[in-house]
Amino acid sequence: MRAIVYSEFGPATDVLSLEDLPTPEPAKGEVLVRLKATGVNPSDVRARAGGRPGITKPPFAQIVPHSDGAGIIEAVGDGVSPDRIGERVWIWNGQWQRAYGTAAEYIALPQDQAVHLPDNTTFEQGAVLGIPALTATHAVLGYGPVAGKTILISGGAGTVGRLAVQIAVAAGARVIATARGEAQLDAARRAGATDVFDYSARDLADLILAATGGQPIDHIVEVEFGKNIDTNTAIIASRGRIVTYGSAQAMAPTLPYYPLLFKAVSIDLVLVYLLTAQERATAIEHLTAMLDQNALDLRISQTLPLEDCAQAHDIIATGARAGSIILTM
Repeated sequence: MRAIVYSEFGPATDVLSLEDLPTPEPAKGEVLVRLKATGVNPSDVRARAGGRPGITKPPFAQIVPHSDGAGIIEAVGDGVSPDRIGERVWIWNGQWQRAYGTAAEYIALPQDQAVHLPDNTTFEQGAVLGIPALTATHAVLGYGPVAGKTILISGGAGTVGRLAVQIAVAAGARVIATARGEAQLDAARRAGATDVFDYSARDLADLILAATGGQPIDHIVEVEFGKNIDTNTAIIASRGRIVTYGSAQAMAPTLPYYPLLFKAVSIDLVLVYLLTAQERATAIEHLTAMLDQNALDLRISQTLPLEDCAQAHDIIATGARAGSIILTM
């Protein structure tokens, strides 16, 4: 099979190569998926570049990158129903703590990690579901119903943020979002946010509270936790919740502890790779229902062939995109 591989950290064009590898065979409890598309995420780029804290060399001698993908089950191992052969599926955690991910024509992995892909969802869209859509779904819906609540989505035009806006709106919440630049502000509005503000505004907290008539925010989905903690502390409701999946601009944040304490604020850190089985099952159930209802616009910025993987990594690294980057086989 054709596969993208790397054996050392470094620039994408230097370390990523297209090679022929043996097609894997499904072990007991596994399925073999012929992949049609693989999604490229910032976490894949950081892993290839050696950007994860404390990791100085690749954990395996040879790595096929990427955790997200979609395709068709072509074979099954012992203990898996042969009825699954021919099923359209999407993949989660394809390369998490494993050597071989989804940047290849085939992947063999435990059958639970191959989830049924609705017929109305393309393979390219299916390759967006593993990290971006599951993160957004869990961040919005993983802590209980949000109907009737007011939710702030930070970075509401980003890949995860824009999905979070759509998910919250579909679940009956009022959504306020932040973004930067007219195109991004408009993207968050078109996703369903009733009010969208420039996240660089000095009076951002005042603008948000003015939009709510002074009512604090019930639930915040945050992409830049450390940078925005003071604003979020000012606007969060008593017993409110801040769910964060990123803090790239302030990796060692300082918290206003007592203001948060005296509101009894819950702070939840989301790493989609480490959801519990129940959390993931719940997120998949919500996500499948929304896909069946065509409730999500899974925005794809660019689709490239597998051999252009290095170019895709560079696009992600520079931030020059408005949606997901997908490679097709």
